[in-house]
Amino acid sequence: MPVALGCGNFGGIGSAPEFFGQGLADDQALELMDAAWELGIRHFDTADAYGGGRSERVIGRWIAARGVRPRLTTKTFNPMTSGADHGLGPGRIARQLGSSLERLGVERVDLYLAHEFDPDVPLAETLGAFERARAAGLVGDYGLSNFDAGQAEAALSAGSPRAVQNSYSLLDRRDEHGLLDRCRARGLAYQAFSPLAGGWLTGKYRRGEPFPAGSRMTQRPGPYRQLLTTRTFDALERLGEIARGRGTSMPGLALAWLLADERVTQVVVGPGRPEHLTPVVEAIEHPLTPGERSAIESALTPATPPGPEPKRGRDDDDAGCDRGGT
Repeated sequence: MPVALGCGNFGGIGSAPEFFGQGLADDQALELMDAAWELGIRHFDTADAYGGGRSERVIGRWIAARGVRPRLTTKTFNPMTSGADHGLGPGRIARQLGSSLERLGVERVDLYLAHEFDPDVPLAETLGAFERARAAGLVGDYGLSNFDAGQAEAALSAGSPRAVQNSYSLLDRRDEHGLLDRCRARGLAYQAFSPLAGGWLTGKYRRGEPFPAGSRMTQRPGPYRQLLTTRTFDALERLGEIARGRGTSMPGLALAWLLADERVTQVVVGPGRPEHLTPVVEAIEHPLTPGERSAIESALTPATPPGPEPKRGRDDDDAGCDRGGT
């Protein structure tokens, strides 16, 4: 299945230290992983700093209890506690990878990502550390997250990353006319996180109405504050009309739009409850033709228009299929 379960809300809200210990409790995370596995999702995506290590730890607990082994992606860059070290220095990478493997209870992760570009460490040093981890059998492949096109090209010159994981959705199309094509041409997998733009593409944020209690915009709005525009609400209303015409939900349609892009290898969804996985089923059961996908693009003006890429923020959020939760 070209869908991975994003686990950024297990024990926190992404990599933000001020929210460590919040997000989904362990029993909720275990229930969600059960539901994802039952649906056929076999790839779980996490990071060392998600929940300050809580996300990796509960995934490890689930693996041990269920006796099954999903494909695993984890990442490093962000601090594990407020004020702790961060970055992509070789020594830190080795230390953090060892800690991740211990928390997950595995000897190897399938994909290890640089969670953000580190301007303070030469790419050759960072990727050299990843190469050594791969040679030692600790990681299957390695890649990049929150890298723009220029940074990704520099990484390709310095090493052999095999994947890029960036924010990409109908409301964030920065990679549409640059990095996506470059990944396809260079043979890199492209994974889209935040496919519903932190819940914006669920339809729960409405023009002139307060944000729903407990929603991402009431908890950690920073990554999505730029969407508070008339253009965004106009686009959402048009998307809602198209979804109703197809007899599907807005999030189901938004996910189908991503899955219909041949350049997108995988979509990382971050539901808050098992029922939030319903849009994944809708998207798979009601795929878009190339013509239908183009029609949706023509009807919507992207909230982040193509052009020079703005500076990317950290991937602190894998919010995906939430309809009413975080």
